[in-house]
Amino acid sequence: MADISVVIPVFNEENNIQELYLRLIKVLNSLSDNYEIIFVDDGSIDNSFKIIKNLSLSDDKVKYIQLSRNFGHQIAVTAGLDNTSGDKVVIIDADLQDPPEVIIELYEKLLDDYDVVYAKRKERKGDSFFKKITAKIFYRILSKITSIDIPIDTGDFRIMNKKVVEVLKNMPEQNKFIRGQISWAGFRQTHINYVRVERFAGETGYNYSKMIRFAKDGITAFSDFPLKMVTLMGFLVAIIAFGVMIYALYSKYILGGAVPGWASLMISMLFLGGVQLIGIGIIGEYIGRIASNVKNRPLYVVNQKNI
Repeated sequence: MADISVVIPVFNEENNIQELYLRLIKVLNSLSDNYEIIFVDDGSIDNSFKIIKNLSLSDDKVKYIQLSRNFGHQIAVTAGLDNTSGDKVVIIDADLQDPPEVIIELYEKLLDDYDVVYAKRKERKGDSFFKKITAKIFYRILSKITSIDIPIDTGDFRIMNKKVVEVLKNMPEQNKFIRGQISWAGFRQTHINYVRVERFAGETGYNYSKMIRFAKDGITAFSDFPLKMVTLMGFLVAIIAFGVMIYALYSKYILGGAVPGWASLMISMLFLGGVQLIGIGIIGEYIGRIASNVKNRPLYVVNQKNI
């Protein structure tokens, strides 16, 4: 059993792994000589896994899990957590935007009788204005509509005790939102502030479509607000339709004017149809997630590992 386990999801990070490893072992050696570094290769198509495997041959503290394909960042993190043995577990990305040196501060804060210490971004260097503003809006909306306190301006970079990891292992839902699950689990949690820097090398694999999917997973996993919104929209449409009906009757029998036909009918049909499609789409998102979990497929498939 290790004192510290570090879980690192990897997707096409061949230019960052060596630098991350060198900085990481320097940090970990200052904290304990009993640690493990778990790289989870999430279907990389570059030389990432080859580099990781070579590191494991020269350092027995380096462990690896190669997934059979790209399952996504959150699933890769989950695969790593499932295979940790450490009393304390760190999650960090491979792009070096989260400086490994911050782990020392996280570790020291955890010793102040906390179970989770997450790193809160006070500045995000290298990210586009659009990414910064959309992330800021998303986390604040999520904070308002969920019933649990999910910290804003944070990612998965954090340290936690083994008992928190054990709780996460018993939460096998397919659409993972790990930072929300950790908040839901409770325990004593706090944060430290840090500056998120630019990528050391390469380009992010987290494009906007993945960001949108991630946002949907976070909202649908921890909030039923979209379903409530559909109900409110139904009431609003009913009120508008009732008002239009009253106006039509008033125009016909009081004002004696002709009720406009085709234009008003088409507008009403399009409006009602649009609201119904939005409602069906939102409900479909929840039903789709239920269907995924009912199938009970494994979250990931391992091609090879040395753990």
